[in-house]
Amino acid sequence: MNAKTTALTSLVIALLIAVGVADVYATYTVFTSRFPGANDFYRPWAGTRLWLTEGISPYSSEATTKIEIGMYGRPARPDEDPGLLSYPFYTLFLIIPLAFLPYAWVEAIWLTLLEFALIGSVIGSIRLAGWRMSPGLLVVTLVWSLLFYHNARAILLGQFAVLVFAFVVWVLLALRARHDAWAGVALALSTAKPQMVFLFVPLVLLWAVARRRWQVVIAFGVTMGVWLAVSFISMPGWVSDFVREVLRYPSYTAIGSPVWIITRYFFPVFGAPGEIILSILLCVWMLTTWWPLWRDKSWSAFLWVVGVTHIVTNLIVLRTATTNYVVLLIPLAQVLAMIYARWKRWGLGAVIGLELILLVGLWALFFVTVVHKFEHPIMYLPLPVGLAAALLAWRKQLQQVHPA
Repeated sequence: MNAKTTALTSLVIALLIAVGVADVYATYTVFTSRFPGANDFYRPWAGTRLWLTEGISPYSSEATTKIEIGMYGRPARPDEDPGLLSYPFYTLFLIIPLAFLPYAWVEAIWLTLLEFALIGSVIGSIRLAGWRMSPGLLVVTLVWSLLFYHNARAILLGQFAVLVFAFVVWVLLALRARHDAWAGVALALSTAKPQMVFLFVPLVLLWAVARRRWQVVIAFGVTMGVWLAVSFISMPGWVSDFVREVLRYPSYTAIGSPVWIITRYFFPVFGAPGEIILSILLCVWMLTTWWPLWRDKSWSAFLWVVGVTHIVTNLIVLRTATTNYVVLLIPLAQVLAMIYARWKRWGLGAVIGLELILLVGLWALFFVTVVHKFEHPIMYLPLPVGLAAALLAWRKQLQQVHPA
């Protein structure tokens, strides 16, 4: 790296830090100091703080009550989300640097971090798709990504889903660049929210084994081993407490998976058997896309399978959230890149038009269907179902966007 490149890199880093600091201050002044929120982040933050300052298990009923009082000023009512912690204990280690700051500042820092993580991950998704996007379209797409329904809600709620999205993109970029050790580390970090990656993790490990890229597997195992070891040393009984909270999770959520919504809400005639059969069919479809990866070494084929895997994950997981759909920007970027490349004359207009339709359409659907500030089940279907159809219809085209 020459002196000119070093100076430019330093200038960019300094500029990003300055923008980040200004963003934190503005967010605190205008928003978090006046309207505290981001309850999805407050739960693990408060749980971390209680564990560090009072030695209280973040999974205990005592912690739950204190978290609820922090959110609502009183214990939660039956129609409100309780203060349960549904994350693995090692996720709390990511929050420790913020544990002793006032929450208004913590929220401002966290929301800014999520904004940067989202922008970086969208840029990474575009690179993964091999899309040489013009600066103007890139700016439009980045602004769109911050306003897009699923992404905006994820940031406002302080969702770990955005951070997991960033780890997933990090994994894929590192794999493509053959930085296998870093890919393994990022893969372990992505398990901070297991329901988002419980199928992605085995896919990556199997892919790495098939190509004898053992550093991915070793780095993942070592990182997970360290996280788990420190967790057990810090709180020996955390696994049973965590499992108990996970099992309680469906009892206070009115909506199940998108498959559940289709077979129980919109078409109740299918009921539980229909839900099971449809989930099995989706898993079979996904596994049939995994098998060819043992022979097909092209990057585009692997990336297409990654998209399928994330879609199936969100369709079948027992309890998902529309905020988890941020990770679906990876296959969405593939679809938009294919349209841009193949439609030649109309590609730019088609991409901007689709982004506009998605932006306005989903927000309009939300406002038309929302009841007492709760999402209607319909909000869980358009993006994953639409992407599943696109990946099926354009499989060959998507796998030819940028050969490895």
